[in-house]
Amino acid sequence: MKDPEYIIAIGASAGGLEEINTFFDHTPLDGVSYIVVQHLSADFKSRMAEVLAKHSKLSVEEATEGILVETNRVYLIPHDKFMTINKGHLYLRDKQKTKSPHLTINTFFSSLALDCGNKAIVVVLSGLGNDGAEGLIAVKKAGGMVMARNPETSSFPSMPYKAIATGMVDFILEPASMPGAIEDYVNYQGESKNNTKDDDKNLVMIIDLIKQRSPLDFSDYKPTTILRRTKRRAAYHDFATLSQYYDFLKNSPEEIEALSKDFLISVTAFFRDKEAFDYIQKNVIPRILKKLVSGEELKFWVAGCATGEEVYSLAMLIAEQLTGELAFTVVKIFATDIDSAALIHAGKGIYQADTVKNVSADRLKKFFIKEGAQYRIKPSLRKMAIFAQHDLVKNPPYCNMHFISCRNLLIYMAPVLQRKVFSMLLFGLKMDGYLFLGSSENPMPIIQNLEVVSKQYKIYRNIKSKRMFSFDAFSMPDTLEVKHRPAFASSEGMNSDTSSTLSEMMQINLAEDLDYLALCIDEHKNVIKSYGSTTKFLLAKHFTTNLEKLLPKKLAMVFHTMSNNVIKTGKKASLNRIKIKQGDSFMRVNLSLTPMEVKGDEQKLIMVTFTEDKSFAELEAEGMDFNEKLYHDEYTLNLEEELKDLKEKLKSTYEQLDASNENMQSFNEEMISANEEMQSTNEEMQSVNEELDTINSEYQLKNKELLDINDDLNNYFRSNINGQLFINNDLLLMKFSPGTVKQINLLETDIGRPLSNITTNIKFETIIEDIKRVLKDGDIITKEIETNNGKWYQVMTMPYLQQSDHKNSGAIVTFNDVTQLKKAQHELDVSNRTLAMALDAAEMGMYSIDVNTRVFTPSLRMKKFFGYEPEQDMSYQDAVSRVGPEYRKLFTDGVEHSISTGEKMDIEYPLILSPDDTPMWVRSIGNLVYNDKNKPMYFAGLLNDVTIHK
Repeated sequence: MKDPEYIIAIGASAGGLEEINTFFDHTPLDGVSYIVVQHLSADFKSRMAEVLAKHSKLSVEEATEGILVETNRVYLIPHDKFMTINKGHLYLRDKQKTKSPHLTINTFFSSLALDCGNKAIVVVLSGLGNDGAEGLIAVKKAGGMVMARNPETSSFPSMPYKAIATGMVDFILEPASMPGAIEDYVNYQGESKNNTKDDDKNLVMIIDLIKQRSPLDFSDYKPTTILRRTKRRAAYHDFATLSQYYDFLKNSPEEIEALSKDFLISVTAFFRDKEAFDYIQKNVIPRILKKLVSGEELKFWVAGCATGEEVYSLAMLIAEQLTGELAFTVVKIFATDIDSAALIHAGKGIYQADTVKNVSADRLKKFFIKEGAQYRIKPSLRKMAIFAQHDLVKNPPYCNMHFISCRNLLIYMAPVLQRKVFSMLLFGLKMDGYLFLGSSENPMPIIQNLEVVSKQYKIYRNIKSKRMFSFDAFSMPDTLEVKHRPAFASSEGMNSDTSSTLSEMMQINLAEDLDYLALCIDEHKNVIKSYGSTTKFLLAKHFTTNLEKLLPKKLAMVFHTMSNNVIKTGKKASLNRIKIKQGDSFMRVNLSLTPMEVKGDEQKLIMVTFTEDKSFAELEAEGMDFNEKLYHDEYTLNLEEELKDLKEKLKSTYEQLDASNENMQSFNEEMISANEEMQSTNEEMQSVNEELDTINSEYQLKNKELLDINDDLNNYFRSNINGQLFINNDLLLMKFSPGTVKQINLLETDIGRPLSNITTNIKFETIIEDIKRVLKDGDIITKEIETNNGKWYQVMTMPYLQQSDHKNSGAIVTFNDVTQLKKAQHELDVSNRTLAMALDAAEMGMYSIDVNTRVFTPSLRMKKFFGYEPEQDMSYQDAVSRVGPEYRKLFTDGVEHSISTGEKMDIEYPLILSPDDTPMWVRSIGNLVYNDKNKPMYFAGLLNDVTIHK
């Protein structure tokens, strides 16, 4: 049997049994395998295999150690085991005795993710708790598909709710609809197979739509990765082309969010690549701590931190080395990610047991608090981490970092975006700061500024002391009509791209040749676009896009005054020969600000131009039109006005804060009250829990009783040689006794089928009407039927009554094999007919008397002897009355003597039918007849007419 294309794992707990049955009622034979993982008591053996076999077209069996997973089979977890999968084989281990719940679903899901990757499909059905949530994240990260039942219609919605809360669920369906969705997914192989020439164009439109509807921009991500994941999402929703999927996205904000999360899936774990963390612990952190000056903060930045495992791993390494003089060192680990849901998870610092499996026992004890089946990060470690939403593409970096980790994030970005991010990471590092990258990432754009510390573990040290500022290293909002095209743009747009690139190159070369810096800023003085070198006119000590903060003090003062005037008046302003100091020398700068108008855009834009004025000698005075005192006064007035506005805003903020504070006080009182209620509720829950324990014990006893009864019934069925069929109200065969198989040609697969569809050697047509009558009226019907092979059965059809309400819920059909009885009856009939013919030929009469009841039975010939018609009744007394009076005692005594002694009777006596008739003399011979136990049963006598001899 071939290996399955996909393996589907189904996790369920309380309330999941009926849903599993419903799921398999609709499951086709589709070349996959199913593995059912339930929460089962380790003390009670499960009968799930027997129950599920009635609902599945597939072969159902309980998993055993090392069994190979094969196509079109269903494997069930044993009740007292954990189960994992490795290289297509299932492996079992015993459950430990513990009060906390056994997370069997998480354990199997996680192993399935490692073994099957994108060929894994997991389904979360009803249940209590959150088992399965951690495991499905692993499956999703491995490229698999995740499905959960609709919690709104579930009696136990906790597990599906927790699964959906991870943001990783692809389908939310009812159990009956799941097999169809899985079949479609398998047929599509997880993605749309229709590669059309319009894919690139449609993908650009989809990315632009995400950019418009969310703060995320995937324009410069690797096109192959984005295209593959987009096609897979399209296949989830049965769209054959990206064009159809794009139309769907325009009206589905939820799907835009789901697609974005699919792009953002990250892979993280505690101490992932353990050898690399060991190297950092022994060689990197000690060097950083050694160079810390007294009172200096230790700053780390983890970019793309996902759910925080790497952040806390680094925090543990640091905490272990903060001893002695370093014990009071302030540690700040800035942990950033674009995914807000992942950050919330990271901030809580709560992880499942499977997630912390790479953490040593000592570290678990030292840095975690065990809460049931979960582990919470201790506050001393949690306070080191500062989690914040941050877009590496759009937002400025964290600066003056001793250590920056950015692992397995850049591999998803196109080269142009990688260069931008690498430049930003370099800008954020201190001199001698360390950069930690993923195993597949190389910092080639900035390698000239780095020293390789460990090529094997991708650890580098910054050797560049001066940070040079460049606007082109970062992505700015593109307000003008010239939009950047991603690397996967279609060839149809090559002409316009070439024209745009040529224009861009001409402007850059022109700025270099004429030695000027031209910038486009918005009304908030943030730079949107720049041409020319920034090193000549701007400072390199601030990472910001605000132009005023990047200018030398005097130039910033002049720019502040001029820009305010230009924004107010809308007129061009310029000032020449502003003397500023750059380094150890002076230079004169010409500054020009020109307002710009963009059609269809209400935003106010200004073009700012800086040029060096070289027309005057170095010592010559500044330009006549520049009065520093006048500009300084105006600058001061502007600052005072801004300060006044700020004070008013601050006052308003204080008022709002006071109002908010009052609300918080009220809210706090409500929370205290709610907490007291929760305490009371907790006590009640404790009491209820004790009651539930008692009820559970009672149910266990009931369960044992049911098992005993079930064993009794099974043994009864096994010992009963007669066949029995159990039929429900819909005339479906629900069960049959083992003895039935020998008598009637039935198979296990016939269970659940209509009785009329079952082909056997019994003619069911003769009894279906009887069953309907029994179901309707409650009668008991008995009849004999003959089979096609000549056997005879006595068929008894009776109602199946429920003990609880005595209602008729079906019928029981019992087959008793009476073939031998019928054969004996036939032989007896033949013998009787033969004897009757012999007696008739000899003109002899025959009679019998039951020795116990004294019932008298005469033959027809004997009735004729005694003057009776065949249809007339004739008793023993009637016979005695026709015997001659003087012979009557002889006749009766002879009969009684033979019955009491067993001796043969042989007498002659006359029969007087009427006074006028001549007596008819008869000879009567009789004796006892015995049964097989030699016990007398009846007296038999023969009569012969002997009148002729008298």
